[in-house]
Amino acid sequence: MAEPILEVSDLQKSFGALKATDGVSLTLMPGEIHALIGPNGAGKSTLIHQIAGSIRPDGGTIRFLGRDMAGMDMAARARAGLGRSFQISSLAPEFSALRNVMLAVQSRQGSSFRFFRPVTGDQSLTGPAMEMLERVGLAARARLPAAELSHGERRQLEIAIALALGSKAFLFDEPMAGMGPEGSKTLTKFLDDLRHEAPILLVEHDMDAVFALADRISVLVYGRIIATGTVDQIRNDPEVRRAYLGEIA
Repeated sequence: MAEPILEVSDLQKSFGALKATDGVSLTLMPGEIHALIGPNGAGKSTLIHQIAGSIRPDGGTIRFLGRDMAGMDMAARARAGLGRSFQISSLAPEFSALRNVMLAVQSRQGSSFRFFRPVTGDQSLTGPAMEMLERVGLAARARLPAAELSHGERRQLEIAIALALGSKAFLFDEPMAGMGPEGSKTLTKFLDDLRHEAPILLVEHDMDAVFALADRISVLVYGRIIATGTVDQIRNDPEVRRAYLGEIA
């Protein structure tokens, strides 16, 4: 039987009296899209932040590719292959979409950012960067500053950056946010194909996308996972319908 790519066990996080993460355990298997759903305030983003390394849990373990992530910051986890959809926020918005992805390519090659400017025409950077932009549908916007991209396009750029970093698993927090129906449809198809390259832990409120994509769904309510199962199992779970699905049905 295949081993999990990502394994979260009994994760705990409190903010004062509030238990934001209360004994959460889940796995992400090879080739899988595992969706994490739940009402606003359920603790989904806090959980993603802990897995990515931007919030330190109070207890529990996070193992990625068999390695304990304790003590590893966001950058170290990214280098280990854990791709997150927020890289764009750490880059200068005046950089073009192409240059943002070139930085990721350069980072993967092990070069220092100090030497970026002299090699902006280096085909070893521009070639792979353009390939990633083409994959996410942003090739025509490559020369635009990131600040001038729409919200949906910035999410596409984040995915291109994660791809350029050679991620072995992806953490996507509401990638459909800010996209219209056509954009969501295109991104759904892209994520469906991407799972074959690396598995995805997906936080998403667009239930049409979740039901179309997910192999498994975990439902988080008040920091606890109340159910994990297939799409049909989650749709028909009475507790899930009372806690979450009933309010959006």
